[in-house]
Amino acid sequence: MERTLWVVGLLALFLVCLWLMYRGWQNRAARQAARIGELPAVPAELGAQVLEPTTGLYLGSTVAPSWQDRITVGDLGFRAIAELTRFERGILLERDGAMVLWIPQESITAVRTERGHAGKVMTQDGVLVIRWKLPTGTEIDTGFRGDDKSVYPAWTQHSTADQTRTMTGDDEG
Repeated sequence: MERTLWVVGLLALFLVCLWLMYRGWQNRAARQAARIGELPAVPAELGAQVLEPTTGLYLGSTVAPSWQDRITVGDLGFRAIAELTRFERGILLERDGAMVLWIPQESITAVRTERGHAGKVMTQDGVLVIRWKLPTGTEIDTGFRGDDKSVYPAWTQHSTADQTRTMTGDDEG
């Protein structure tokens, strides 16, 4: 009988811990909601495709510059299999089982590689990180671990070229 009570007690403790983690996630989402606001909608016209689609794993989004301050609003904090495509007007991130994420070109401040993001640590330059500004003005980092990391230089070089054109006023579009 004593063993049964121990098992029931430990099971109850485990369930209480799960409930507290869930409540913590909800409270964090409530605190972040005003900073995150509404995400940009996918426009009807995306422009020409600039880079081929890249498959991989969406790692989540974090409040910049902290690579571990995961955003819990909506489904931004959940990992998902995804496809990342670069268009003239921005970046389209299609996630399995989650809403499509649109990152407008004018919101992108940097595309770089990092070792880790949102609690996921890889080898050097194993994660592609897109830093962008939300309509609320909050800067966030969106992490993506591609299946083929050989495409990362094209993503980071394209970002650098866009930033140079924007800063010098040489934008032809």
